[in-house]
Amino acid sequence: MAEPKIGIVGIPGKWSTEALADAVEARTGFRLVIDMADVVLDLHERRLMHGDVDLCALDGLVIKKISESYSPHALDRLEMLRLPEAAGVRVFSPPNAILRTIDRLACTVTLCNGGIPMPETLVTESVDQAVEAVGRLGTAVFKPLYSTKARGMAVINGSTPDREIRAAVEAFHADNPVMYLQRKLDLPGRDLGLVFLKGNYLGAYARVAGGEAWNTTIHSGGRYASFEPPGEWIDLAKRAVDLFGLDFTTVDLAETADGPVIFEVSAFGGFRGAKEGAAIDAAALYVDHVLERVRP
Repeated sequence: MAEPKIGIVGIPGKWSTEALADAVEARTGFRLVIDMADVVLDLHERRLMHGDVDLCALDGLVIKKISESYSPHALDRLEMLRLPEAAGVRVFSPPNAILRTIDRLACTVTLCNGGIPMPETLVTESVDQAVEAVGRLGTAVFKPLYSTKARGMAVINGSTPDREIRAAVEAFHADNPVMYLQRKLDLPGRDLGLVFLKGNYLGAYARVAGGEAWNTTIHSGGRYASFEPPGEWIDLAKRAVDLFGLDFTTVDLAETADGPVIFEVSAFGGFRGAKEGAAIDAAALYVDHVLERVRP
């Protein structure tokens, strides 16, 4: 019996994309890395072509990365992948599940409606309301609705003069008409990534801030470290994961004086953090999970 043909949607040459492709090839002998910038959607013929390969004819697709950076355009790429899904191709994670995690606002509203504790959050298009919120919150982190690794985020300190606060808010608003801001929490120099495969907890790691950076991302000089969270934190992260229906994800959690809070449920999960911080071979485990569901 022929092995299933599984394609990897991602960024060619990127470590996590290639790790997944390696794991698929090792198990099936088939390798296909799909850059969504190169696909053609033909709705009349009901085909989604990548070169001479019709993705609707594959057995499965694993979405590791939909684009180099997040934007509303990334949502369009996910919509295109609904065609092979409708044709019977198993897609991991389902496009509709990922749609609600790439958009920060959609993710946050889902978490809020699910009763998940989060930092105090305000969303507005009004500069006046945002300026007032900074004064009330003390210091606020302004976040683009589509971003990863803290890119495009701004920290605005409520103790600075009013004119400086307004100028900073207006500068952020110029690129982000819908402003998403959260109270800046007093964290212990780290936050956590809790790794889940189809809702099952695999392990956790810490992201430790480097130098004077306000955030813990590796992009800003942070590093990964091992960490074993308490059981109640794992249970909280599991509740958050269950709201989305993702096959693989990482939950971003932080400890505060008032207990744990969730920042987000990741659209794709952190392979490198799982590997370096928790010794989890996410690519191998994920591919095993996929093949169990694709093989007849």
